[in-house]
Amino acid sequence: MNGLDAIVFTGGIGENSVLTRQYVCDNLGVLGVELDHDKNNSLRGPVDLSTPQSRVRILLIPTNEEVVIARETVQVVGA
Repeated sequence: MNGLDAIVFTGGIGENSVLTRQYVCDNLGVLGVELDHDKNNSLRGPVDLSTPQSRVRILLIPTNEEVVIARETVQVVGA
């Protein structure tokens, strides 16, 4: 794979668990992952949680499951 370009946290745990994001990223330092702990503790997405020195982007991107379900329902009902 030649390394890692980005880590994306989304969904319930990825969006809301500061500790999960920290545990995942802190164990990937060998790949160049550097989490900005201040951003991780204080921000909500969408946001880039990586430090300026990180070789890997760490992204927090909120999901909106309700919108996806509604769109798919409209497709099924409209078909």
